[in-house]
Amino acid sequence: MKIYTKTGDKGETALYGGTRVSKASSRVESYGTIDELNSFIGFAKCEITDTTILTQLKKIQFDLFTVGSESATPTEKLTLANGKSRLALMISEVEIEDLEKWMDDFEKELKPLQYFILPGGGRAATSLHICRTVCRRAERSLVFLNESEEVRPELIKYLNRLSDYLFVLARYVSHLNNEAEEYWNPNAR
Repeated sequence: MKIYTKTGDKGETALYGGTRVSKASSRVESYGTIDELNSFIGFAKCEITDTTILTQLKKIQFDLFTVGSESATPTEKLTLANGKSRLALMISEVEIEDLEKWMDDFEKELKPLQYFILPGGGRAATSLHICRTVCRRAERSLVFLNESEEVRPELIKYLNRLSDYLFVLARYVSHLNNEAEEYWNPNAR
């Protein structure tokens, strides 16, 4: 199979299930941003050596493929004629709870927040802050898509929790690497 098909040369692409849409559609924007996030997480992994964190990030990358495949599938195409899901995997509360548990474990090691944190804290932490902001954009794109086409709430909830996780993880990585966090304190000008 060749990588290039030439079927998208006029600015359209096929969604999972066969429907053709503009590459500028809100659905394509949402799963494209999810793919971008997955790539940035792969980049952040290059800066991290902790095996527990790397295992978590690998699981998240896997889950983001699941989120992406579902966001690339119109809701009316999710269910086959026999009533079964077209997709082998779908995000559930289990994946959301994993993120929450991991955050709780990291936060036990961190000082409580008193001020907003400026993105930074070393290469690994800064990479994770970039992931967090791309994750927020992916979440916004799914919310925007949901205004015109139904999106399962678990997808939006997963991305919301993932951005929280990436924030806590950036702080935790700074802590592990003994890198100081910089605070935005409007009173300390």
